[in-house]
This record gives sequence, C-alpha cells and structure tokens, in this order.
Amino acid sequence: MKKIKLTALERSWILYDIGNSAFILLVSTLIPIYFNALATTGGLNESLYLSYWGYAGSVSTLLVAVIGPICGTLADHRGFKKPIFMACMLLGVLGCAAMGVTAGWLAFLVVFVLAKVGYSSSLVFYDAMLPEVTTDERMDTVSSMGYAYGYIGSVIPFILCLLLVLFGGKIGIGAGTAMVVSFLITAVWWFVCTQPLLKRYRQTAFVEHGGNPVSSTFRRLRDTFREVRQQKHIFLYLLAFFFFIDGVYTIIDMATAYGTALGLNTTGLLLALLLTQFVAFPCSIAFGRFSAKYDTGLLIKICILCYTGITLFAVFLVSQWQFWVLAVLVGMFQGGIQALSRSYLGKIIPAERSGEYFGLMDICGKGASFLGTTLIAMVSQFTDGQSFHVFGLELQNENIAVGTLVVIFAIGFVLFCKADRLNKQYIHI
Repeated sequence: MKKIKLTALERSWILYDIGNSAFILLVSTLIPIYFNALATTGGLNESLYLSYWGYAGSVSTLLVAVIGPICGTLADHRGFKKPIFMACMLLGVLGCAAMGVTAGWLAFLVVFVLAKVGYSSSLVFYDAMLPEVTTDERMDTVSSMGYAYGYIGSVIPFILCLLLVLFGGKIGIGAGTAMVVSFLITAVWWFVCTQPLLKRYRQTAFVEHGGNPVSSTFRRLRDTFREVRQQKHIFLYLLAFFFFIDGVYTIIDMATAYGTALGLNTTGLLLALLLTQFVAFPCSIAFGRFSAKYDTGLLIKICILCYTGITLFAVFLVSQWQFWVLAVLVGMFQGGIQALSRSYLGKIIPAERSGEYFGLMDICGKGASFLGTTLIAMVSQFTDGQSFHVFGLELQNENIAVGTLVVIFAIGFVLFCKADRLNKQYIHI
C-alpha cells in the first residue's frame, strides 16, 4: 500500500495530537493515583474515591457537551475558529500546570474539571479543522495518523514524569514535588506542540455572518438541530456514536481508577497503560491503511464488537496479568475506532459547517462519556463493599459496575449498522 507524504499543515495538525495526548495520558495514569492519595488523606475509602473521580469526569464532560456546540457553531464564522481553539487550549494548559499546586482532594477536582474542559473543548475545533487540513481521500489516513503519533509521541513526556515519580526519591525529589514537575512538563509539552498549528492553520471554510455573530450563532445552532433531525443518515450516526464511543471514553477515563480500586499494583498499572500507547501506535496506522482497502463502516463495526468483548473480559478482571492483557487489547482498537469515527463524520457533512457538526458530535461523545462514568460511579457507590460470585470467581462491586458498558456497546452497534446503510445509500461513502 502506497505511503502518503504529509503536507506541512497536516504535520502541524498531527503535532497537536502529540501535545494534547500527553495530558490525557497523564489523566488516565498518574492523576487518578495522585488523586487516590489525596482522597485517602481526606478520609475517603476506595469505593468513594472511584465514585468521586467518576463524578468529576462526568461534570467536565457535561460542561463540554453544553458549551461545545455553541462554541463550535460560533467558530464556523470567518476568523473565529483559531482564536477560540487557542483560548480552550490555554485553559487546559494552565489548568494542567495548576493541578500540581492545589491542596486537598476537592480543590484538586475543581482544577481538574477546568483543565479537562479546556482539553475537551479544544478538540471540538481541532476535529473541525480536519476537512480544511486535508482532502476527503486522505481523511481516514490523516485522522488515524493523528491518533497514532499522539499515542507514541505522548510517551516521551510521560516517561520523564514516570521516572520522576518512581525514582525521584533516590535523588532527593519527594513524591509531591515529582508530581508538581510532572504537571509542568506535560503543560509545557502541550503548549509547545500547539505552536506550529497556530502558525500554519488558516480558516478556509466558513460561513459569513450578518450582524451580531453571537445571535447568529444561536440561530444557526437552532437550525442545525432541526436539519439533523431531518437528515436521518447523520442523526442515526450521531446517535450510534453517542452509545459506542461512551464505552471507549469511559474505559480511557476509568482504567487506572478501576485497577487502583481493585487493589492492583500501582507500578504495574502504569507500565501496562504505557504498553497500551506502544500497541496503539502501529494499530492506529494500520486502521488508517485498512480504510484505503476496506469499507470504513465495516472497520468501525469490527472495533465496536471487539470493544464489547474487551468489556466482558474486564468484568472478570481480578489479577495483574489480566490487566496487562486488557491494556494490549484496548491499544489494538482504541485509536482505530476514534480516528475512523472522526473521519466518517467529516465525509458526510459540509466542510464550511464542520464546527457545527463536530460540536454536535462532541455533545454525543461527551454526553456519552457522562453517561458511562456516571453509571460506573453510581453502581460502585450503591454496591459499596459487596462482592459477587460468578462462574466460581469472587468479583468486587467495581467489576459489576464495568459490566454496564456491554449494553451500551450493543445499542451503539445496532444503531451504527442502520446509519451505515443509510449513508451508503445517500452519500455513497
């Protein structure tokens, strides 16, 4: 299969994924463990720790689900996309740096929510840039390479942070100081990797606004909601995305917290999740190349089915080696399903209104993540301290909580099959 040569703009766009992925890797690895230490000091037990961490993730995703479409629609006006993207990025970067100097678990969660809102909001505009950054023919490949290089590139600052946390004591650096430096390293990495995109990107697809752009934004957002309900092929896809991406995002957000709550070894958890990044890199590129040969809809269906199997495996996770297996399996399909879902939408919407539609996609993605993390948090809290015997295994309440994701993946699969049939009929993707 012929290897494509990336343009300077495509490389700059991919570089932002390398930057922001360092933050989300920290969120899914070191930050839950750091919060667990703060929560333990504050008198919270393991089940309550998992619940509050889940609620914090839910609050951040709910906030982005509300403001994402509004900002996305506003960003489709001439000259608005880059400034709003930059503001959201700065909120995330500054929030990341500030997490290292907060005292107490509650204050930490507040700053974490702000940083996560900045990170997630920036991705609305980042994703909406994709139709302007590349062509329809290259979209699957460029999108997949964004995730792939994001996974492998984010490992560089993470390894530095991990070495500080695990071995800093040997050179006189305390655990608290190591985390402060880790937050700063990640924030600086994210900021620096953003600069080429800010320099090269120019908004080429936009809508002209007459009068007040804010009032125009709300009118267009209202019209877009009406249009989406009439465009059944887009509506069904977004509804399917709402469900299947819920499981994906929830597993990303809760993996370390889940393993910690089960009492697994901290160092083993971190190394296993680092392995996920290395596995995800070639697998994401592979899915991008597969998309040139196989139907994108078929590849997304395969990813959903595999994630359903991964979730069933996670329900029966009780030991360290099983977490390593889980990390490899997640790495195989994580980048593929995210990249192909992004490029799939990019092919079925008008480029000049990408901000609007990716804003709606963000409602679905972040709203879904709100649902998944909330379900796990509630089930974990309401079954606090209980154990269950299934197939001769003694499972903790956290195992049962994760099992709720199976139903969500199943619903997403059925809805996506219907949406894909309609898109093949009307759009011929």
